Amino acid sequence: MSDAEFVRGNDKMARAMADPARAARVRQVRDQMDAADHAYGATLAAIRRAGSLTQEQIAERLGVTQAAVSQMERRPDMLLSTLRDYLVAAGAQRPRLLVTVDGADIDVAL
Repeated sequence: MSDAEFVRGNDKMARAMADPARAARVRQVRDQMDAADHAYGATLAAIRRAGSLTQEQIAERLGVTQAAVSQMERRPDMLLSTLRDYLVAAGAQRPRLLVTVDGADIDVAL
């Protein structure tokens, strides 16, 4: 491949985003992702608050800093083992996930 054929990724992205319909779709997807991330974090914080606990108390139970708990509550994803530890620290008993596949509910123990 010669230098004349090389297209920088940023340039390719800029050309793609010059299409108004594509740019609008990207904004829509990003907004949906941001909303999902916010809901996830809000849910963890709500679980903590339901147990009348502060981030500092959760941190002490987990053996981490308050800043680490704050980061957990804002993360878009985490390991299931980390989620389980957080839930137990927040007072959850028998934490589990409920997954629906083809209309059937499957209860997965964490």
